[in-house]
Amino acid sequence: MNRILRSRALAALTSPHGVDRYLEQLNPMWAAHEVRARIVSVHREVDVPGHPPVATVTLQPTSTWAGHRAGQHVQVGVEVDGARRTTRVFSISSPESGPGDRFTITVRANPGGVVSRYLVERAAAGTMVHLSQARGEFVLPARVPEHVLMISGGSGITPLMSMLRTLQRRTHRGRITFLHYAQSPDHQIFAAELDEVGRSGHGIDVHLLHPELGDPNLSPAYLERLVPGYREVPTWACGPAPMIEAVRATYDGSDALRVEYFRPPRVRAGAEGGDVVFERSGRTVAGSGAPLLEQAEAAGLTPESGCRMGICLSCTTRKTEGTVRNVLTGVESSLPDEDIQICVNAPVGDCVVDL
Repeated sequence: MNRILRSRALAALTSPHGVDRYLEQLNPMWAAHEVRARIVSVHREVDVPGHPPVATVTLQPTSTWAGHRAGQHVQVGVEVDGARRTTRVFSISSPESGPGDRFTITVRANPGGVVSRYLVERAAAGTMVHLSQARGEFVLPARVPEHVLMISGGSGITPLMSMLRTLQRRTHRGRITFLHYAQSPDHQIFAAELDEVGRSGHGIDVHLLHPELGDPNLSPAYLERLVPGYREVPTWACGPAPMIEAVRATYDGSDALRVEYFRPPRVRAGAEGGDVVFERSGRTVAGSGAPLLEQAEAAGLTPESGCRMGICLSCTTRKTEGTVRNVLTGVESSLPDEDIQICVNAPVGDCVVDL
């Protein structure tokens, strides 16, 4: 049946809408190519008055879901109040999954986040959402080292929880050191589960640190006391940019460190001055130094985007002329006709983009 649904002949018969449009009308959980999911439940993890709540959303995907590796992320698209579909990227928090398997994402309802607020505050069981396949290279290797160190802050805990849960499911016989920073105990995501894991004594050392209580900040001295020789221990770190920058400095270029930014660092990426030409739309603006995505939106354009932090690749656009600087790495490129991620690249002087 799947071979028929994905055949060229059926695609031609259902043109221009495609077979998935017709299947969706019959049953939202039927799909030949696209990936959709039905929300099974929304469980509040953190709900501190005056702060954005956090919830775990359980998703049952269509059979077209290929599964995920621990640490990967997924684009989630929603249509709020009949508006155009909006997509954002969320890390998967459940253990690794196979084709069609149920999985979870854990989401903070950021005040300006259309998708995150909808999922946490308004979505209910039965709501349908659109998905991409899982993506990302921030994953566990095929052969997991004997000792691994995981460091996270805030919502950056989600991909590391996927890794921790996966290793528990595999009954990993080595040692895991799990270090997480949260604002306070009330802000701690997965608090009950981590408390139970920490008390189990099965080779997993859990350290939950809360700066409001005077717990130690990340430093070489603290990490050395916690994990002697930590710079040689395979480490995965995820969290806000300031925390990741501190981790990088602490590891001093060690190859043992793998990182993922929770959001791009707030740095001045490009130089003010010069013109940015959005070639396809015929618009030219004075360069502000901001990433090209922000400048395009300020000019009234609506380019496709997802994570807005250089991970999902959905904003990739052709730069035909000029120089850009990557806000994450600081690397400049002046190659003509190159594909760039406009959410994390800013123009240096004049620049022409195919938008």
